[in-house]
Amino acid sequence: MADSHAQMTRTTPQEVIVSIVAGLLAPLLAIVLIVMLVLDIQRSQTPDAAGEETQKAVAERIKPFATLDALDPTAVVAEKSGQEVYDTACVACHGSGVLGAPRFENKADWGARLAQGYDTLLKHAIEGFTGKSGTMPPRGGAADLKDDEVARALVYMANSAGADFKAPEAAAPAAAEAAAPAAASVPTPDLAQGKKVYQNVCSMCHATGAAGAPKPGDHAAWDARIAQGFPTLYDHAINGIRAMPARGGNASLSDADVASAVGYMFTESGGKL
Repeated sequence: MADSHAQMTRTTPQEVIVSIVAGLLAPLLAIVLIVMLVLDIQRSQTPDAAGEETQKAVAERIKPFATLDALDPTAVVAEKSGQEVYDTACVACHGSGVLGAPRFENKADWGARLAQGYDTLLKHAIEGFTGKSGTMPPRGGAADLKDDEVARALVYMANSAGADFKAPEAAAPAAAEAAAPAAASVPTPDLAQGKKVYQNVCSMCHATGAAGAPKPGDHAAWDARIAQGFPTLYDHAINGIRAMPARGGNASLSDADVASAVGYMFTESGGKL
């Protein structure tokens, strides 16, 4: 009888393993279901990036092809100087040498080109040029420039590298002269005050030559600028030019302080007021 009872309660190793696996399967399944539920909730709260991209694409497709600016047909537009054309149309390539463009004030870049002569360079500037030395779009990519404006820009750049070309004169329209208000007077520089302004504001760039700022006393950097005249340099300092911010980046400087600082650097570099 005892032997019969022992045989009825005996279990095999396989049955033990099955029992253990069955016991673990239920909690494991519950964990998986909880994780899936959490992930599903997170997905439902994520912004619809595809929807945002679709809206941007639609907005891009339906935006106007152009905008219309009303212009006064009677207004007289003065021709641009060489520097103005350079600052607005040429500096993007000639400031850094993009597409093989000869860099401003770089004699090595300009040497072989200057040897071609003014007429050839002007033809390339107006009509465009593609060759081993680089690529130049017609009129520097600014189709509205007049021939004389392109010529002035060419002379401005070429002369910075040692040429002695003569730029076409800009004829100021009589109507513009009659309607133009009197030019604002340039404040008389106070050189002692200018030195203080220079030390407190301007020296951050001009003392080190940062961003191409000419160092006071550096005649190589200042001679061409001095030739433009003090009023022009004062205007550049007031309004900013190329990498130089208006009023040296200090909007609180008065016109008199700006004039004094420019006057100080101008005279320190050999200029005469």
